[in-house]
Amino acid sequence: MESANYFEVAIFIYLLSTILYIAHFIFQRERIPRIALLFVSLGFIAHTLGLIHRSIEASHAPFANLYESMVFFSWCILLVHYFIIYKYKIRVLSAFVTPLAFLAIGAASVLPMDYKKIEPLVPALQSYWLSIHVSVCFLSYAAFAIAFATALMFIIQEKRIKYKKIDNFYFKLPSLEILDEVSYRSIAIGFPLLTLGIITGAIWAQNAWGRYWGWDPKETWSLITWIVYALYLHIRLQSGWRRKKAAILSIIGFTMVLFTYFGVSFLLSGLHSY
Repeated sequence: MESANYFEVAIFIYLLSTILYIAHFIFQRERIPRIALLFVSLGFIAHTLGLIHRSIEASHAPFANLYESMVFFSWCILLVHYFIIYKYKIRVLSAFVTPLAFLAIGAASVLPMDYKKIEPLVPALQSYWLSIHVSVCFLSYAAFAIAFATALMFIIQEKRIKYKKIDNFYFKLPSLEILDEVSYRSIAIGFPLLTLGIITGAIWAQNAWGRYWGWDPKETWSLITWIVYALYLHIRLQSGWRRKKAAILSIIGFTMVLFTYFGVSFLLSGLHSY
């Protein structure tokens, strides 16, 4: 069984789980979320096996090209989401995170075959820094994805309260205080990871290209993303920004993450473009 087969199984299960979560919000069946979360876990197992198999097939960490990195990003999102669910007991978070994971791995599956081919690593990537730098960066992106999901949940819940739509959907979501806290805690996890990712990237750049920083588009937008989240933490801690303002800034931050990841690759050329 090839790694792509495992990923196909994961994609199908994530799609099915997403449909089940939507059905839950429409029909209000209490057993549906438990079944959906079980399916997500089965998909995550297949996803993990696929990554292991891909590593064996390629003889290197499974994030050396755009296809592999998108599949790995999807896996990281679910990994961090399990941690948040365990810590904060917010199972409904899966209903908002699973579609993100599905979109990431689903988009990877429809890339042209040239993006999916296993090829030897170029000399610059033949380093143990590949595993360290890339895995840390994607874990930070995943934490920001969770903050984005909880910020969306906050906006939805806040609007329902504002317009007095106190219905079953309202009771499915956590309180505004919990959502605000989880979004903040997720960013508090992602920010030091992103910082570490930038530092390890600079060290790797020195080893590979003889300079720590070259204002490559990826480096520049990583710094911009770092500044946005640094501003979020500073304003929250010093000025007391919380609730809706913080949620909006969290959404803006994740937009920067997506541009750093996808925008740089497709719109700007540089050493980090896939």
